[in-house]
Amino acid sequence: MVYDYLVIAGYFALMVAISLLFKKMASNSASDYFRGGGKMLWWMVGATAFMTQFSAWTFTGAAGKAFTDGFAIMGVFIGNMVAYVAAYFYFAPRFRQMRVDTPTEGVRRRFGHGNEQFFTWVIIPLSVINAGVWLNGLGVFASAVFDSPIVPTIWVTGIVVLAISLLSGAWGVVASDFIQTLVVAVISVACAATALFVVGGPFEIIDRFPGGFVSGPDLNYPLLLVGSFLFYIVKQLQSINNMQESYRFLNAKDSLNARKAAVMALVMMMFGAVIWFIPPWATAIMNPEAATAYPQLGAKASDAVYLVFARTYMPAGTVGLLMAGLFAATMSSMDSALNRNSGIFTRSFYGPILRKGQATDKEQLFAGQIACVVNGVLVIGMAQFFNSMKTLSLFDLMMQVATLLQSPILVPLFAGIFIRKTPKWAPWTTVIFGLFVSYLVANIFTADIVAGWFGMTDLTARELGDFKIIETIAAHLIFTLGFFCLTTLFYNEAKDTNIEATTEFFRDVDTPVIAGEGQSAYDRAQRLKLGTLVMYMGLGLVLMVLIPNPVWGRALFAVCAAAIFAIGYGMKKSAGPRTDDLPAEPQPVKL
Repeated sequence: MVYDYLVIAGYFALMVAISLLFKKMASNSASDYFRGGGKMLWWMVGATAFMTQFSAWTFTGAAGKAFTDGFAIMGVFIGNMVAYVAAYFYFAPRFRQMRVDTPTEGVRRRFGHGNEQFFTWVIIPLSVINAGVWLNGLGVFASAVFDSPIVPTIWVTGIVVLAISLLSGAWGVVASDFIQTLVVAVISVACAATALFVVGGPFEIIDRFPGGFVSGPDLNYPLLLVGSFLFYIVKQLQSINNMQESYRFLNAKDSLNARKAAVMALVMMMFGAVIWFIPPWATAIMNPEAATAYPQLGAKASDAVYLVFARTYMPAGTVGLLMAGLFAATMSSMDSALNRNSGIFTRSFYGPILRKGQATDKEQLFAGQIACVVNGVLVIGMAQFFNSMKTLSLFDLMMQVATLLQSPILVPLFAGIFIRKTPKWAPWTTVIFGLFVSYLVANIFTADIVAGWFGMTDLTARELGDFKIIETIAAHLIFTLGFFCLTTLFYNEAKDTNIEATTEFFRDVDTPVIAGEGQSAYDRAQRLKLGTLVMYMGLGLVLMVLIPNPVWGRALFAVCAAAIFAIGYGMKKSAGPRTDDLPAEPQPVKL
């Protein structure tokens, strides 16, 4: 255990170094703090686009689902892949071409000031809820690792993540996302390779998985599995490609880099979707009682199966490295309620409403930092509340929050990009109608009742959960999206007071962004700073070879260290010789 603590301490030192190193780049303007001034390279933007779909939940709730149900968990991640394909061809460049600093500024340009305020005060609470789910997932895993109560773990980890996120805004968050992408990739491959070796190969997993690998146990209606796959695709397509989540691509330096970022996220998701779950799949075969290893977690005990694998089969120090990675990975999820929400509050409420447009850029930067702290405390409190819900597993909890609360909000923010002629009242009325649909699904037309209409009266607990998700997504696809489409029938161009702003918005959305002058200095700084940090991280991993382990364990750490160091060296070398410096004073931002 002492080696795990040392690994975590070393890793947090690296995270703090990232924040300090990028602090200057985030201090020139509020735009730099909220979205890196729109100056980031594709591999940084792609890393954050990928990591915002990855958190401790992948190694806890999703791993628990993989342990019990087998291949079915892949539906969520296949949905992510389809969504990133759509982002490459359509959404990613258009989000960058909105030419805004925050998502709600895009809402204002598309739908008007009234809808900007409506979505400001809908998005912020929802983001706090979602980030609370992510932090609770990390708390479950961390409490099992350190054998400590979940609530203190949530507070400690939340405060640490808040402190790191606060120091350097979007630059620090995105830089840490990139390094986390490398760590997650290398460590996941190491765990997957070990699992395949121990279990005897991939065909052993397919042949010996309890209850059948493709369908899993407790499945009387295989058609439900197909349905869940299809509707997960629909859900993730909207969840990733909407104006609320456009901040993933607002950071890119131009339209081309936004497209490349979507490709990188797609490749990483394809690469990771399988290898992440090889260890829990193998554990279901080799240690079917793993879900009972941590009874103190109650109904969430199965969420710790990845930890059981790491402690049982991996060399000493792996658990610490895994935990260190998950601490920082959660930063990308908490960013939804910290950096992004602080930007939304400052740009859409503090500046235009409280300060009547008189706030200076420096004042907005300070207001954003205060908002970041407030949101961080709210997220910690929300995570503690979710922990009190003992009867839900993390997977079910996340999916219920996402489908029942988030789906109505995402419909107009997704469809509004390509359905252009809608009345001003369409977005907020669609959300209210969608919330009514969610209420009906949750309380009136419940899953067991609707399943009975189709003659499915003997659903297992697993099938009932899957049917509930399918029903909710289908309801919003048919009724909520249908409602938004029907509002186009009431559009009257002659009475549209926002038509000039909307026309200008879509003209910008259809016009590629070209990087402005002085961008080369920022390009070089990103390659040089991150390349150097990655090299130091590789050197730090070399020290893990000294941990008392079998030869194969030491060799595993040596290979991981060499791979990371080589990537860092390549990045630093690509920076090339210095040709110009970053501006010392705040510069006008080219949106």
